[in-house]
Amino acid sequence: MKILVINAGSSSLKYQLIAMETESVLAKGTCERIGIAGGKLTHKANGKEFVIERELPNHTEAISLVLKELVDREAGVIASMDEIDAVGHRVVASGEAFTETTLVTDSVMKTMDEIAELAPLHNPAAILGINACRAVMPDKKMALVFDTSFHATMPDYAYLYAIDYEDYKNYKVRKYGAHGTSHKFVAGEAAKHLGKKPEELKIVTCHLGNGSSISAVDGGKCIDTSMGFTPLAGVPMGTRSGDIDVAAIEFLCRKKGMNMQEGLTYLNKKCGMAGVSGVSSDFRDLTAAQSEGNYRADLALKMFGYSCKKYVGAYMAALGGLDCIVFTAGVGENTPCVRKAVVSGLEAFGVKLDDGKNEYKNDGKIHDIAAKDSAVRILVIPTNEELVIARETAALV
Repeated sequence: MKILVINAGSSSLKYQLIAMETESVLAKGTCERIGIAGGKLTHKANGKEFVIERELPNHTEAISLVLKELVDREAGVIASMDEIDAVGHRVVASGEAFTETTLVTDSVMKTMDEIAELAPLHNPAAILGINACRAVMPDKKMALVFDTSFHATMPDYAYLYAIDYEDYKNYKVRKYGAHGTSHKFVAGEAAKHLGKKPEELKIVTCHLGNGSSISAVDGGKCIDTSMGFTPLAGVPMGTRSGDIDVAAIEFLCRKKGMNMQEGLTYLNKKCGMAGVSGVSSDFRDLTAAQSEGNYRADLALKMFGYSCKKYVGAYMAALGGLDCIVFTAGVGENTPCVRKAVVSGLEAFGVKLDDGKNEYKNDGKIHDIAAKDSAVRILVIPTNEELVIARETAALV
């Protein structure tokens, strides 16, 4: 079985074609500047990279170009479209409408339109990609795999906000979380690595990147997560503020002459690591500046590590113990000083880091960076959200 995984943005589209028998990537690539002058497809297959510069006026044209490359004599990896068994689409938010992977139907797409406002930066783009695929591949089965599905197992006391309950019922304002496919993948891989069943473990998964979230996973199921109604909540991120007193938002808007929408843009785009450091949202730039004695870069990194540590500690309490901490995603996999900052000070709870192991060179493999006598294992696991989407799609169709 071959599954085509699609991750559509408003002006971009990422894809992978995965052979499920071996879970190997046959081809992958990115369409850039869709609907913008200067469109480009970068397609990787057969050990080569193929770049096509062509105007991509819409997602349908982009998908058509991708499919053409997949069957191309030189760049292709399949003889015909018949070899693609199904398509899996990444969707950020499902609200309460969907709690598991769902087959695409007209009725489902109607509901998708209705809940698009839950993730205004992501869901409308996903809908564009889904509709484009349906137009080009009308006979293919397609599945929606939601970032929020993994968090659907949270108990009500964990996902509810202390607002008027009728407002929750009427408007569905609650915690939904994000990065669910990543948290699910690395929690499962951690169990395999430790030779345990997921049901036997209490794990805190740290998906740390430009967007970051931390989840408490008990017996393979999420019981809490740091992101909230939107991806703005939780730890500070590349350009997002993370948790903040809502009254401070009103105060800032009033002082800076911003309306609510401008205030939200400010919190999403101009805060976080970039806002605190004044250097960059990229942790590579921050660590370089820190090594040169930049106070604000050092402050930003300390704030990030401290916030992550507090969530790890809180989830350790929520889980009633801890077997394993997992680091993943761009920052989690590649920034030793962040990993050290997150776990330092947790020795009293059985969390002990091996400084030497923490300084490993990223080779795409799983690394246990805990000290030998650590009661809690500390793993670094490369995430693979596309594989989760492919697995979910294959299982459904």
